[in-house]
Amino acid sequence: MRASFRLGRVAGVPVGVNWSVLVIFALIAWGLAANQFPRSYPDHSPVAYALAGLAAAVVFLVGLLAHEVSHAVVAKRNGLTVDGITLWLFGGVAELRGEPRDPGAELRIAGVGPLVSLLIGAFFGAIAALLALTGQGGLLFGAVAWLAGINVLLAIFNVLPAAPLDGGRLLRAAVWKATGDRTRASVVAARAGWVLGVLLIGLGLWQFLSGVGFGGLWLALIGWFLIGAAGMEERQARTGTALRGIRVGDVMTPQPQTASAEMTVADFVDHYLFAYRHSALPLTEDGRPTGLVTVDRVRGVPPERRASTTLAEVACRADDLVLAQPGEQLNDLLPRLSECADGRALVVTDDGHLTGIVSPSDISRAVQRSTLARSR
Repeated sequence: MRASFRLGRVAGVPVGVNWSVLVIFALIAWGLAANQFPRSYPDHSPVAYALAGLAAAVVFLVGLLAHEVSHAVVAKRNGLTVDGITLWLFGGVAELRGEPRDPGAELRIAGVGPLVSLLIGAFFGAIAALLALTGQGGLLFGAVAWLAGINVLLAIFNVLPAAPLDGGRLLRAAVWKATGDRTRASVVAARAGWVLGVLLIGLGLWQFLSGVGFGGLWLALIGWFLIGAAGMEERQARTGTALRGIRVGDVMTPQPQTASAEMTVADFVDHYLFAYRHSALPLTEDGRPTGLVTVDRVRGVPPERRASTTLAEVACRADDLVLAQPGEQLNDLLPRLSECADGRALVVTDDGHLTGIVSPSDISRAVQRSTLARSR
């Protein structure tokens, strides 16, 4: 999940927000301010309800961020690289590079998130109890009690034993510990995620058709997301097994044809596109990559503008390039490659000079060869 904008760094980890998080923020704030708070705590002004709803929604997102930051901090302590944290429609995700080295590390990384949510819930629960004891059972109590309940609910939901939830990671750690087979453990957790997704869809549709409300559709949407994410995790687990031990340098196309950033799109189409039959060409300066041009990017330039548009204007910028080194494990590159809009990585030497390119076709061929070799 790509971030639409960055908030900064927390515990040394870049934090971003996808635009879809605005949807859940608006739903929470509106639901509390327009429905739950007025129904439970009448006789307050609309402004008071709006402020309470907005404050509760903001604090909830801060708690969600704390949940993901805890994953990131523990992952870093267990030797993993954390590329960033992104909040989005269905919560948050900490983007970890690589895999935990053993079931214990998996357990610690996965378990700390729900634990933090549970502690946050307990904290607000204690405040709510104190407010009740002092006779302050109004709107402030309602907002604090809601925060306590929603964080406890978040912790419980996340420990359900199904990928990609934290509980799925805990299940994977348990199966991994019992069998010694990480791939088998990943498949078990992913299939559990698929089952949970089906159950949520069924429950959500039943609630909606029974007239309970649109909350059933939300459950069905979560179930649909779980099915898709679980299927992707199973495919990634099988791909990771096939590519284990293979380096970037083993699959890259060496010494790829390059182009100049000052070249026009018209020259690229006339002299490069058909002559070299490549769908992507790196742009270089003094042998170092400065951009990447793909057929899809060139296709977006109208024919009448091609003669006046340079490749630098349409290329993937240097800051957005996915760079790798020949000795890097291919499995470590895959997560970064999947986040790249152009789907390719440029391979560079220690001093930054271009030495190869990795495309989805290169990876597909590597998987096929590895699978064939393992089946002998």
